[in-house]
Amino acid sequence: MRHPFRDRSRAIQFASLLLICGGVRVAAASAFAAQVRAPAADAHAWQQESGSNADASFNSGAQLAVMVHDASGSPIAAAAMVHVYREGTTPSGQAATSNGRAMFVLTPLGNFTVVVEAAGYQTARKDVSLPTAQRAQIDIFLRRDLSAGAATDVAGGVPGRPVLAPKAKEAFEKGLQALGADKLENAEKFVSEAMRLAPGHPDVLYVRGVLYLKEREWVHAQEALEKATQLDPGHARAYAALGMARLDLGKYEAAITPLEKALQLDAAVGWEAQWSLARACYRVGRYDHALKTSQGALEASKGKAPQIALLVAQSLTAVGRYEEAAAELRKFVKEHGDYAEATTARRWLQKLEASGKIDSPRQEARKMK
Repeated sequence: MRHPFRDRSRAIQFASLLLICGGVRVAAASAFAAQVRAPAADAHAWQQESGSNADASFNSGAQLAVMVHDASGSPIAAAAMVHVYREGTTPSGQAATSNGRAMFVLTPLGNFTVVVEAAGYQTARKDVSLPTAQRAQIDIFLRRDLSAGAATDVAGGVPGRPVLAPKAKEAFEKGLQALGADKLENAEKFVSEAMRLAPGHPDVLYVRGVLYLKEREWVHAQEALEKATQLDPGHARAYAALGMARLDLGKYEAAITPLEKALQLDAAVGWEAQWSLARACYRVGRYDHALKTSQGALEASKGKAPQIALLVAQSLTAVGRYEEAAAELRKFVKEHGDYAEATTARRWLQKLEASGKIDSPRQEARKMK
């Protein structure tokens, strides 16, 4: 049975798959994170830019300075990697800090999530809205990671992560930029170059897999992402993307394991992974799990994908909770009547009424008298 809102969910899935590169294990944001503020009026500081997109024209986007501090408030001495994602998922750039600072020119404009990781510290993230061409600065404070086995040598970058050679790194970052701008031809060029130079790097394989997914090359995507997870068993985003690739191949049972693994490794991997897991569970008849997971995805999406409510309604129907399913469908029609899926929701309501599983509005009105 074709999923009633497969095309829209695939489009959102593609957006979601442009996820964290570099194997970031996203932890809760540091409690010390400061508020976004206007940058200091130090023109020289703005010229000390790092990151492959630093030479972009200011007129083409917003300039964002990311200042990374340790718990004392001093610029972090260790090398930290800063990743920036538009709308929380689409990679817009990454750069290593220099004297605790990383600079970006971000296009297109919008809402961004900044993720910072450094060896020996907890990963931190922070959101910033840049709706217009402007200059902004955010401060992120890192706390020491005191968990068992945490790295004590903070000078060598993220523990256990292979370092890309300069040319491979340049191609990789340009590929990220092209993916973020949805310029697939350019992305293909740079990602292919990164693959030639670093074919065994898990992050390069991950981005290669994401690009294949954008190109609807499901089998090739699966192959690249399987290699990425084998090389880096802790790469939550690669597991999530692998599960989505298998989902598109119709391998529903096989999709469940990597999606569950992704969420186990990193609960913040995203509501898209939850939604995909719910879809896979529904297709194999695990309706209770599909219901719980789709409800979690709908809540976590914070209104970005209201059509998840249709999967919630499907799952409620499958477990015999018809009135609750009808309530979800009516709410969706009322709040999102302009969506194409609203037609599907209305049709489901009519079928539930015709089958006698729920009361029609007229019957409900009579009961109220």
